[in-house]
Amino acid sequence: MKGKQLILCTALLGATTCTNAFAQSSVTLYGNLDGALLYTNKTLNSATGGNAGHQVALVDTGMTPTNFGLKGTEDLGGGLTAQFQLENGFAITDGAINHSNGNFFGRQAWVGLGGGFGTVKLGLQYSPFVLAVLGSDPRRVSHFGSTLNSYVDNVLVTGLFNQNSVSYTTPTLAGLTGSAMVAFGGQAGDFQAGRQYSGSLKYQLGGLNVNAGFYDSNAATSPTPVPSTVAFVGRTLGASYNFGPVTASAAFASYKVAGSFSNNVYSGGLDYQATSALDLNGGAWYTTDRNDTHNHSLMASVGADYSLSKRTGLYAQVGVVNNHGAMDSGLAINGGALFGAVGTTVGIDVGIHHTF
Repeated sequence: MKGKQLILCTALLGATTCTNAFAQSSVTLYGNLDGALLYTNKTLNSATGGNAGHQVALVDTGMTPTNFGLKGTEDLGGGLTAQFQLENGFAITDGAINHSNGNFFGRQAWVGLGGGFGTVKLGLQYSPFVLAVLGSDPRRVSHFGSTLNSYVDNVLVTGLFNQNSVSYTTPTLAGLTGSAMVAFGGQAGDFQAGRQYSGSLKYQLGGLNVNAGFYDSNAATSPTPVPSTVAFVGRTLGASYNFGPVTASAAFASYKVAGSFSNNVYSGGLDYQATSALDLNGGAWYTTDRNDTHNHSLMASVGADYSLSKRTGLYAQVGVVNNHGAMDSGLAINGGALFGAVGTTVGIDVGIHHTF
């Protein structure tokens, strides 16, 4: 009996080894925790459009998104890989789902194939347009005083969390990479409702990076708390250049919302890796409504991020935004500061983030 058990164990071990030889796979659990204290000397009264007064608040995601996720690959042989990613957003302030638009894996939930032909993804994912816009952000896509604020202020999460979407990204050839995405509205009998499509081109040569992209979205009844099918046409062109520890960025973005405003956003800034532990950055964003140039705003911000270790950092950010006319640009994604009051608003954001 013992001999038979030994033979069986050996056979099972051999089968396992054989299987692993043909299909190597890996799954990674990752995440980030971020909390901050936010102060603004003004807040927007949504009922009157006036100033509701100053605030001090504990906010989730002062600089980097609080989330966790799973991602993995499987080697299918012949250079072909299966890929997937699931990503959830939540708030450390109360543990609730946040930055996921009400869904458990509301940030990313896709499966795909990759190989010499490029990469195909099916499911909830970021659009090529939003990746192009954020790719030229001088403040590393901070949730305070950055290109992300300008994007969400204009079109909410349309383009960020694209449901029912299919995308294709080419392999990089001579520094050039292209991406295209179509998101189906999912409404029976009306193919155009909620339909979204997007594309981008990225060029890299040495320290130079150029990003261009477009987006076209149709309106539909949104199944999520924050509308993700705002009808708009978006365009962007941006570039950055790395000079050793310094990266300079400049960009243009256009958001033409159906039946509403048509905003142009001009931005630029610098990121300076002062030491291996300290990063300093700053930027400015000028937004103007092409339908009525009296509506405009200027936002500027600076920040410092100090790494206590490879996983943990402390940060401080200061920003100011000045709104004219009907413009309502805000300083932060969270803490009720996404939209701002007319006049000048000053904000300070200090916090800690930890990755795992």
